[in-house]
Amino acid sequence: MEPGGNYGEEKDIKLTKLARCAGCGAKVGAGVLEKLLTGISVLRDPDLLVGFDTSDDASVYRISEELALVQTVDFFPPIHDDPYIFGQIAAANALSDIYAMGGEPRLALNIMAVPEKMPQDAVHEILRGGYEKAYEAGVIISGGHSILDDEPIYGLAVTGFADPRRVIRNSTAREGDILILTKPLGTGILTTAAKADLTGPETMKRAVGLMTVLNKAARDIMVRHKVNACTDVTGFSLLGHCLEMAQGSGTELHIDTAAVDIIPEALELARLGILPEGMYRNRDFAEAFVDPGDVSLCIQDVLYDPQTSGGLLMAVDPADADALFSELKGAVPSAQRIGRVERYRGGKRLFLASADLRSKTSD
Repeated sequence: MEPGGNYGEEKDIKLTKLARCAGCGAKVGAGVLEKLLTGISVLRDPDLLVGFDTSDDASVYRISEELALVQTVDFFPPIHDDPYIFGQIAAANALSDIYAMGGEPRLALNIMAVPEKMPQDAVHEILRGGYEKAYEAGVIISGGHSILDDEPIYGLAVTGFADPRRVIRNSTAREGDILILTKPLGTGILTTAAKADLTGPETMKRAVGLMTVLNKAARDIMVRHKVNACTDVTGFSLLGHCLEMAQGSGTELHIDTAAVDIIPEALELARLGILPEGMYRNRDFAEAFVDPGDVSLCIQDVLYDPQTSGGLLMAVDPADADALFSELKGAVPSAQRIGRVERYRGGKRLFLASADLRSKTSD
């Protein structure tokens, strides 16, 4: 069924009440996903430069020596009650996977599920939000597919392009690299609290502002520098994505938690134990590989918080880190140097520095 069909006329519908999980918090856990993919046979092709074997953000297929196709798909249930905002966030989140590979998104297809009684104007607003965010990115939404379901879902299948010689993967960090992050953490906790009316309007306005910001500016700056690895921080949390980077590149990562920009209201909610279900899945996946040091539990919880449309996590050559960081300041929501990449010594993969003297150091 195409959008614009004969929907019911229920008004003042609260989208988040129709969903069990919000945004990327609905993702299947990384550990479960890894097991589901084990043993599946796939065609081998030397032009498939990036597949699902390295848990990367998008697939990359070489068309020629100068051109590669970058593809991804991402969708989720409502993360906000306003359908237009939901559409914007879902589109920004899907486009981010292309940016994380150093690619430029160009085409997209809508993916949508709607309850039969969902008002037609709400469906229209979801699509309008997605189309306008795609337009901002210079992306053409050329079609899509929609079905009826009890739970609303929206997202995009995105196609982009990249130079196959300059594709940036999540599995190629090098010893000595500096870790830089481009958005604050805590949106998963805030959107979970919002479903129970435990967050104020100004807090949610900031969270929405972060989730609707494209990672385009971060990507455009990144490709001008010596970035060895990159991933976007979404449903698997900062520590989940850090673990994938460490394992894929055969390294260990040291995180300075005092340098990580955490939304203050999210940290306070974490202290109160108001946490999304996805946080527990992420902890189950990554905790065995993390040395938490003496970092407080509430900060650890935020580091496991599933983000929706989060920032880019870059591993940059130390000789170029200052220049990259300088360009990012003022161009992204929050430029942060959060740690470094070290030679793997066996055992744990992620090491957290003490947060006892935590202070805001991001811009």
